[in-house]
Amino acid sequence: MKNRKTEPNLEDLNQKILVQDEIMALAKANSPRLLNKFRLVHPDFFKKLSAIQPALKNSELIFCIYLKLNMTTKEIATCIFVTPKAIQNRKNRIRKKLNIPSEFDIYKWFNEI
Repeated sequence: MKNRKTEPNLEDLNQKILVQDEIMALAKANSPRLLNKFRLVHPDFFKKLSAIQPALKNSELIFCIYLKLNMTTKEIATCIFVTPKAIQNRKNRIRKKLNIPSEFDIYKWFNEI
């Protein structure tokens, strides 16, 4: 009996891993499909962001996705073809828009929402 319960859970887990891999690949390729795919898979993420700051632009939402994916400053800079300094500036702007205290780890904040 346990095998029947375990198999669907294993299939679900494998499917979730495949979806996360696809999202990460879209992020690394700076794909225009990233926002829509992430929205389908994680609709609550956008609801929570909208509740905090309803006026976020698509480019800011995409940047929030990169942070939610725990991508480093350097990784994000490489994906979107800007300098790490530009990414630091974007992080600071997002902090201000979302009222994230400077002493709070931005990655931890995004993982908690």
